[in-house]
Amino acid sequence: MVTVAERTRVRVPGASRGARLRTFLLRHRHLAVALGLGAVLRVITMLGYRPAMWFNDSYEYVSVALHPRPHPIRPDGYGFWLLLLKPFHSFSLVVFTQHVMGLATAVLIYALLIRKFDLPRWGATLTVTPVIFDAYQIQLEHLIMSDTMFTLLVVGVITLILWHRRMSARMGVVVGLLLALTALTRSIGLPILALVVAYLLVKRVGWRPIVAVVTACAIPVLAYMAWFKSAHGRFAMTNSDGLILYMRTMAFADCNKIKPKEVQLIVLCTTQRKDYSQWYLWDPSGPPHRYGTPKFDGDVNEWASKFAKEAILAQPLDYLAVVARDFFRAFRWDRPVFPDANTYNQYEFRNEEKPLPTWPLYKGRADTDAMAYEQGPAATRIVAPWANVMQAYQRVVRLPGLVLGIILLIGLYGVAVRWRKLGGPVALPWLAAVGLILAPAATAEFDYRYLLPAVPLACLAAAISLRHGVPLPAFARARLAARRAARGGEARGGEAEVTAGRTTEPARTTTMPLAAPVPGDLDPDTSGKTDKRGKPDADDDPA
Repeated sequence: MVTVAERTRVRVPGASRGARLRTFLLRHRHLAVALGLGAVLRVITMLGYRPAMWFNDSYEYVSVALHPRPHPIRPDGYGFWLLLLKPFHSFSLVVFTQHVMGLATAVLIYALLIRKFDLPRWGATLTVTPVIFDAYQIQLEHLIMSDTMFTLLVVGVITLILWHRRMSARMGVVVGLLLALTALTRSIGLPILALVVAYLLVKRVGWRPIVAVVTACAIPVLAYMAWFKSAHGRFAMTNSDGLILYMRTMAFADCNKIKPKEVQLIVLCTTQRKDYSQWYLWDPSGPPHRYGTPKFDGDVNEWASKFAKEAILAQPLDYLAVVARDFFRAFRWDRPVFPDANTYNQYEFRNEEKPLPTWPLYKGRADTDAMAYEQGPAATRIVAPWANVMQAYQRVVRLPGLVLGIILLIGLYGVAVRWRKLGGPVALPWLAAVGLILAPAATAEFDYRYLLPAVPLACLAAAISLRHGVPLPAFARARLAARRAARGGEARGGEAEVTAGRTTEPARTTTMPLAAPVPGDLDPDTSGKTDKRGKPDADDDPA
């Protein structure tokens, strides 16, 4: 048996750091060019929109940084990040770190694909192209919002798990802490813990790493919930989960079918029908305001949660229809205005300056809190020609929803052909991507920014699926092998007929070495071979 040794990299003692850097950049030239162009686009964005761009939720995060407290609507993870950067008094620095996070997300996926899945460097670079170049991704990084940080944390968790296929308890602690940060950044991050634990159970990594993951995640989350209870009297992460689910169900809820009996639930009934669900929660005339108490009060949240659950039980098919409608909104080629023009325009590189809002916040106002953090003017200033460049760029360069759907279908195919191993390494990023798209549709409402954290995970799943080409299902491989065997038998029979009755010399026996299998021809589910670098095939891992 011939063993091919892995190529060893030798560091030349006399080589300068500059020479080593040039060699490194040349080796990864595809990614280096992509990152360089992506960095230029982000610099243009920072020059064109100073110091940052704003969304409706941005001011609450700033308020938490100025007045630390457990926020009743959303976890404080991103608010703590702003608090950490507060001494610099610069929103420009905040969005600079977020642009770095966006590029770092691409680097993590690239490194995982070339080191652990043996993808060619150009293929790994192509995989992260949407993360680097999508105009809406760049715009989201420039908003004072938690989404970019959340995306990096989720991709970091998936990367660590797929990188360490034999996970130790120590690495389990690292993964658990990252999961805790993910959940404290956006509450939708907590269900990812369940997905990770299920994947590790299927992978049979042993009980120690799983206990380490759960424990390391639980301690910070439970500590935050205890802090929340001390401020709001409820052991939870927010006082908004029930209200947001209520908002979701108001797209179909009919009190004539629900028949609520408690007065507190009847108060939430309405005959008004709006084109989007957010109105029922955020409009001052919405039903939750009828109680005469703060909207995000613990009791109001409990009543809204009970109403929503009764609505789902009374009208399950209506609920599923609404969820399906919003889920498939993600896969349209065009980008229609939704949920309303105000929200939609906050994801655009605008050409019109607007003053900061003056609505009241905890111990302040939206505009004064932003100026206090910045120690100066904080409203977005639009500077030509840089802003014009990004406005034109956004009209042309984006990832259409239909393309995202095709990417997810490729990942689904990768899961299907690995059905014996429950999807193998493709399953984790693919399920995470689908979950990040489905969860808002099921618990809140579709929003374009909810799609962007799913994009790198969907691309990762598709790249793993296609790393050896398009693998055929098992039944198709069996049929192909049978046809090849039949053709081989016919050929041998024909040779025998030709030589029959002819006097020939005794046949000479020639021994030919068997050709080594090409990695692309290996069965991704059953092969125990090694890849081209002599490393175990990632699909051979019992996942």
